[in-house]
Amino acid sequence: MSGIAPLPTPLRLQRGGELFEGVVAFESWGSPSTARDNTILLYTGLSPSAHAAATPDDPRPGWWDPLIGPGRALDTDRYHVVCVNSLGSCFGSTGPASNDPRTGRRYGKDFPELALEDIARGGRAVLDHLDIEQTHTLAGASQGGMVVLAHAALFPGDAQHLLSISGTAAATPYAIALRSIQRDVVAADPAFRQGDYPADAPPRNGLALARKIGTVTYRSADELQQRFGRAPSREGRDFAVQDHLAQQGARFADRFDAHCYLQLSRAMDRFDLAAHGDPVQVLRRAALRSALVIGVRRDALFTLAEQAALAALLRAAGVDTEFAELDSLTGHDAFLVDFASFDALLRPWFAARAHASL
Repeated sequence: MSGIAPLPTPLRLQRGGELFEGVVAFESWGSPSTARDNTILLYTGLSPSAHAAATPDDPRPGWWDPLIGPGRALDTDRYHVVCVNSLGSCFGSTGPASNDPRTGRRYGKDFPELALEDIARGGRAVLDHLDIEQTHTLAGASQGGMVVLAHAALFPGDAQHLLSISGTAAATPYAIALRSIQRDVVAADPAFRQGDYPADAPPRNGLALARKIGTVTYRSADELQQRFGRAPSREGRDFAVQDHLAQQGARFADRFDAHCYLQLSRAMDRFDLAAHGDPVQVLRRAALRSALVIGVRRDALFTLAEQAALAALLRAAGVDTEFAELDSLTGHDAFLVDFASFDALLRPWFAARAHASL
C-alpha cells in the first residue's frame, strides 16, 4: 500500500523554520496486529524513495525487495513494515522540489533548513496517520541509521527495538569533508545559478559529478578492483570503471533534485545525538528493549569503529544490544547489494522478536 500522511501545520523544524501543509509519502507491507504492536518503521538512506519492496500498486522491485515479504527476513506475515520517504526528498514528501502553498512556487533554495530530526518527525506523522502508537522496531541504514537515533531521542518509548545499519551518532570529519566536496561541485555547476535554477534546467553536470564522488565512497577499492580491474572502456573513455561512474552519475541526475540533495547531505553532517543531551541518558530514556547494530568492515564512509561505538552507547544505556560485523566487498552499499549476508543477520533477529500471532 502507498499513501500520503499529513504533517501538523505549521510544522516547526529543528533549526527554526516552519512548513505549512506538508506531507510525507510512505509505502507499507503486511498488516498491523490486533494490538497494533508489530510495525517496523523503516527509514531510507539519502536518496531512495519509500518503495522498499514491490506492492500491488507498484510491482517494480524495491531497494530492499529480497528482504521484505512473506517468509522473508522482514516477514510480512508477522510484521507490518512501513517505509517513509524522507521529508526534504523528492519522491512524494514535501521538500525543496515541492511548491510552497503560500506562494504557489517551488521552494527551491528557500526551503527551510532541514535536520534529521525533522525526518523523524515525518516518520512519527506517518505513524499517527496509521493510528500506530508504538512501533515494534525503528530500522534504517546509512542516513536512516542516523534517523532512528533522532527518532528515539525525540520520541522516547516509541519503539521496543532498534536496528541501525551503517549509521552513526555523529558524522566524522572525513565523511563531512567528502559530502562538502560533493555539495561544492553541485553549487559550482553554472546551471545551478546560485540556487535559482528552473525545474526544467537543473544542474545535471554538478549533480552527476557529486554522485560519481559518492559512488567511490559507497563501494570498496577491493570491489572496484575485482569488478573492473584495468579493463578498457566501451564508451570512449580510458577505463571501464569510468563508464560505471558515468552511468551512476547520469542515472542520479535524471531522478534527483539538487536542492533536495544539498539539504539532506547537510542534515547528515549536522546531526549529533549529543545535541539532545548525554547520549547514554538519551538512549536510556528511549526505553528500548533490544538493538542490533550492523557495520561493514570495508565501509570507509561509516566506519566499523563508529558502529562499535554506537553499540557501546546502547549497552551503556542498558539496552540488550547485538553488534554484527559484516565482511562485504561492497563496502557502505552492502545493505543495498549483499542481500544474502543481511538476510542471514536479520532473519533470526526479527524471528526471535516476533509475536506469536497477529
